[in-house]
Amino acid sequence: MIVLQYIRSVLFIAQMYVMLAVYAVVGLPYALIGGRSAAIQVCRGYCKWVCWTAGWMVGIKTEYRGEIPTGDVLIAAKHQSFFDILMIYAAIPRGKFIMKKELVWTPFVGWYAYMIGCVPVDRGKRGAAIKGMLEQAKDVRFAGGQLVIFAQGTRVAAGAKKPYKIGAGALYAELGLPCVPAATNVGVFWPRHAILRKPGLAVVEFLPPIAPGMPMGDYMKVIETQIEAASDKLMAEAGLKLD
Repeated sequence: MIVLQYIRSVLFIAQMYVMLAVYAVVGLPYALIGGRSAAIQVCRGYCKWVCWTAGWMVGIKTEYRGEIPTGDVLIAAKHQSFFDILMIYAAIPRGKFIMKKELVWTPFVGWYAYMIGCVPVDRGKRGAAIKGMLEQAKDVRFAGGQLVIFAQGTRVAAGAKKPYKIGAGALYAELGLPCVPAATNVGVFWPRHAILRKPGLAVVEFLPPIAPGMPMGDYMKVIETQIEAASDKLMAEAGLKLD
C-alpha cells in the first residue's frame, strides 16, 4: 500500500505543477485585463483545484473550522507546508501574503503575487526588512482584504516548536486591524520535505479575532498560546503523538 501511495503522490505532485503553469498562462490575459480581482479569482481557482485533487488522488480531505474572515484583517497563521497556503487562500475572498522577496522572481508565482498585492520582504536584512514590510503594507496598492503573515516566519514541521517572529506583532501594531489567528495540522499529511502525501483530514481553523490595540508583548503571547494550543489539538486529532 505504501508503494501505491508513493505513486499516487508523485502523480499528484506532477499534475499540481503542470496545472500551476496552465492556470497561470491561460488566466494571464484575464488577470491583466481584470486587474487585482481577476488575478485573485485565478489564484483561488488554482488553490481549489489542488485541494480537490488532493482529496481523490492522495486521500487528503480538507476542512475549515471557525469563522472564515472576509473583512479587512490581519491573519497570523501557522505554516507547516505548501498546502496550508493553498487552503487559506482558497477560503478567503481577497487574500495576500507577506512573502519572501526571492519569490517575486519565480515564474508564474511571482507574476500573480505582484498582481494580488503580496508584500515581499527581504528576510536577510532584519530591522530594515520589518520597516520595509510596514511601509509596503500601508501602501494603497496593498490595502484592503486579508493580509496573511506566517507568525513563525517559516515552515515548521508538524510537532516541532519554533519561536514566533516580531513581524506579526509589528504589523498588528502598525495597521490597527483585527487579527485572526489560524491553526492547522496539514503538516501531518503533507510534510514540508517529503514526496509522500498521507491520507487524512487536513484542517485550517480560524480562531476568534483579536481586537486592535493590545500591547505588542501581550499580543505576541496571546497568538503564540492560541495558535500552538489549537494546532497541537488538531495534530493530536490527526493521530500525531506530541511530546
